[in-house]
Amino acid sequence: MADIAAPAIKDDVMSMEHPLFALKPGDRRVRSYTREGVTVTVKPGYDGCATIHDKDLWIYCVSQLVEATDRGREDMSRVVRFTAYDFLVSTNRRTDGDSYRRMAEALERLSGTRIETNIETAGRREREGFGLVDSWRVIERDADERMVAVEVTLPDWLYRAVRVRDVLTLSPAYFRLRKPLARRLYELARKHCGKQAQWRVSIKTLHEKSGSTAALRRFRFDIKALAEANDLPDYRMTFDADEDAVILSRTP
Repeated sequence: MADIAAPAIKDDVMSMEHPLFALKPGDRRVRSYTREGVTVTVKPGYDGCATIHDKDLWIYCVSQLVEATDRGREDMSRVVRFTAYDFLVSTNRRTDGDSYRRMAEALERLSGTRIETNIETAGRREREGFGLVDSWRVIERDADERMVAVEVTLPDWLYRAVRVRDVLTLSPAYFRLRKPLARRLYELARKHCGKQAQWRVSIKTLHEKSGSTAALRRFRFDIKALAEANDLPDYRMTFDADEDAVILSRTP
């Protein structure tokens, strides 16, 4: 039962490194990604691919599991039960009827999206396919037929990563980032600036790692706009026009 108030926000390292989630709502294309021996194929379900905003459900569950492990709780499994209200509040969402409906739609996309990959977790590298959640079900509804309590079964791949603490802490401001590309850039900055003061990456490579389906020219334009806004939590973003590259640096 995910009943811990305000745990530190945790995300699994592999989904931060590799583009499992779509940036554009309604994306129904099969996306393939290969880099340094890792291959990822993302296949949409009936409702399209799960988006980086849908990923908040993953992050919420991972955060609860890591905190429960730290507290020595023994009721751990990859089946996580939580209240819809707690999830909405924790992830900086409204608690109106539309938000409950959107949450149900996110669960549908997460269970419908299929991932085929050879990503290694817990020392195991194997070719496997899985849904972003194995299954979900409503445990309780209110008088208006809105979801009150939900149970989600996480994929074994993700649960293994949590058990071996292959996770990183995110800024509490992460859930206030509304632009999908800004969220993805923050994930990449957090992953790559962990042991170094800054990370320099070419626009071409960043385009691949982001999972963006925009044309490279449009992607470059969007990156420049984000660099000018420079509002990623904990990181400063600079666009190097001469090298056609981005520098992400930790702020003091």
